[in-house]
Amino acid sequence: MLDVEKLLKDIGGYGDYRANALDYQRFDDGSLHMIPFQFELEFFWYNKSLFQRAGVAVPKTLDDLPTTCRALRAAGITPIAVDGKDQWPLERYVAYQPFRATGPDYVQELKRGEARFGDVTGQRTVAWMSALGEADCFQEGFSAQGYADAQNLFTSGKAAMYNIGTWELPSLATDDLDTAVRDDIDFFTLPTVPNAATAANEYVVSSGIGMAVNSTTFDPLVRDFLEFALARYPSEYAATGALSPTTNVTTTIPANATPLYRKAIDQANDLGTNLAMPWDTQLDPTSNTRLQQELVLLVQGDITPAEFTSTMDETIARNAPKFFE
Repeated sequence: MLDVEKLLKDIGGYGDYRANALDYQRFDDGSLHMIPFQFELEFFWYNKSLFQRAGVAVPKTLDDLPTTCRALRAAGITPIAVDGKDQWPLERYVAYQPFRATGPDYVQELKRGEARFGDVTGQRTVAWMSALGEADCFQEGFSAQGYADAQNLFTSGKAAMYNIGTWELPSLATDDLDTAVRDDIDFFTLPTVPNAATAANEYVVSSGIGMAVNSTTFDPLVRDFLEFALARYPSEYAATGALSPTTNVTTTIPANATPLYRKAIDQANDLGTNLAMPWDTQLDPTSNTRLQQELVLLVQGDITPAEFTSTMDETIARNAPKFFE
């Protein structure tokens, strides 16, 4: 894989890239071998009308979320729509407590078996995930419902919250959204925790699946093509209404956008340096698959926090050393 940092500096485009977009692509040693083509921010989208009906406010801390769910349930409202079938959306939640409490390094240690779910930080997130399940935060039968199901549940006004990224702006912040809920949709960023190690403007920010360049077939022709393509791509991409991984272009707000579209795009101008990395990009494949399966069981109440902890610590201890050796 070609040294992408050297390539971007060589063709003169490195300084145009958002630091967060490049950092998302870096390997653990800080090296950069992937070119980002996206830039996405992940929020909790919510329905203001449903919150008002239940008499709840935007959660200030992560620990407020189960309480908010109970109040919404008491008002006959599904608290959170989640794509449980694909598993990665639920896995986002397990990363939140460790990121807020101790910063982005916890998952780096966990994935190598240097930290454990049995540790204080791990137990904090296990207990919180269990609490989300006990508070009935997710829709009934969530584990069998897919991406479109979760999206439809929220956009139809039947669920109060939906944790998803800015790639969903065309569905959530344009006149394609049903007029019955269009003016009720807003978003909040990842709630914090007391004595948090990360700032409020630090949360899940991703730059997609980067592109690698084969160093053995790299030649002047490939270099010229990349210089041309990477110079043209940001403006073409931004014209579609998407956030570019570079700062040298301005996103075109669609003509049918609601004010929420601009509000979401503008959040990219106020971001910290720490990234809440999605854990499915960090753990070894075997441990990640097991984590996704066990999280569903934990949230459904089919296993106890202690059983979850034991299973996951054993799984990571068995698989991490041979993957990260």
